[in-house]
Amino acid sequence: MTSDLKQQLAVLRRRVTRISNKYRETAPAAVPASPAHYDAEAFLPGEVMENEHGRYFLSEKFFSSHRRHGTVELSRLAELPAELVSAVSSGELQPHPPRRWAFLDTETTGLAGGTGTCAFLVGVGAVEEAGFRVRLFFMRDYDEEPAMLAALAAFLANYDLLITYNGKAYDAPLLETRYRLARQRPPLDRLAHLDLLFAARRLWRLRLDSCRLVELENQILGVEREGDLPGELIPYYYFEYLRTRQAFRLVPLFHHNVMDIVTLAALTAVVLPVFAAPSQASLGHGEDLLGLARWLRQNDSHEDALALYRRAVHQGLADHNLFRALWEMALMEKKPGRLDRALEIWSDLAAVKNEFRSRALEELAKYYEHTERNYPMALEMTAAALAIEKGPSFERRRERLERKAAVGPRRLL
Repeated sequence: MTSDLKQQLAVLRRRVTRISNKYRETAPAAVPASPAHYDAEAFLPGEVMENEHGRYFLSEKFFSSHRRHGTVELSRLAELPAELVSAVSSGELQPHPPRRWAFLDTETTGLAGGTGTCAFLVGVGAVEEAGFRVRLFFMRDYDEEPAMLAALAAFLANYDLLITYNGKAYDAPLLETRYRLARQRPPLDRLAHLDLLFAARRLWRLRLDSCRLVELENQILGVEREGDLPGELIPYYYFEYLRTRQAFRLVPLFHHNVMDIVTLAALTAVVLPVFAAPSQASLGHGEDLLGLARWLRQNDSHEDALALYRRAVHQGLADHNLFRALWEMALMEKKPGRLDRALEIWSDLAAVKNEFRSRALEELAKYYEHTERNYPMALEMTAAALAIEKGPSFERRRERLERKAAVGPRRLL
């Protein structure tokens, strides 16, 4: 081996040694395992609370009274009369002032319910002198559920009316089950319960494809959520938190719950005055007026209902809603004996193609047969109905009218 070759090998060995030492010195140290400790308080506003059942986490979000949520200023909540609660529930609920209302929404470990489903986060909104406050009761793990439930019960003791959205079918039964499994008295038994879903459907289901809370938030309040977490993903975010203890995953989840409660409160401020004074309702869509009119009709307020039906027709309705509304109006006009108005509507329905045309012709046939005793005209109406819809009742009416028309009214007497 020549001296030049030995020298080159020595240089190469020194270079390899320097590179090896460099990476040995800069190798990352082993990352210590994160402590098995709850760290929600490090990422979320709030604090760990403690009661006789253990610990839980409590977070709060305050909205000043001048704050707007879409088209609604939250200060409107405090100004609502207590009697509105009775109006929207058709008298089933007693009047309660806004300071005694608790707006509740839960986030759960599953959407199907059942005894295995937990409400790991329960948000409660309440009207205060300076604004609106949302409190979030959160269990950082399953062993904190008894403490969280006890704290929630103690807080709800300050209120008389529970307001939810689909809470009668979901939130209330779920919470009652969790309280009984925890051997605690359910606090919801004492509270009156207004589920706003039913009133919202009456108002908006004819116009909107969906009456989901987030849909009403957008279509009625004009709010477009940003960075929101879809409801179906919420259980997975919580399970991921339980697995990793990475509390930053809870931030969008908490935000979702707060927004649901604020939206529920804002919709309450919209819905309750409408049902309390339907004739003064400033609804801009015919379908909304029609939904309110049908509610009045069901509550036997026929004159007020008819006034809203007329407003709805004048405002403008889609054809399928228009024809049904006219048919319902005719039936209401017929009951108190205002046949002239009913006849006018039936004649309109009989003149154009629609699903109520044959029934309108039948009503006209009845009128001409029994009131006017104009059998040829009644027979003509019946024949027109038979051309649209075959049926034994129409056939029997046609045969009877043919006999009467042949006899004539004078010989009949």
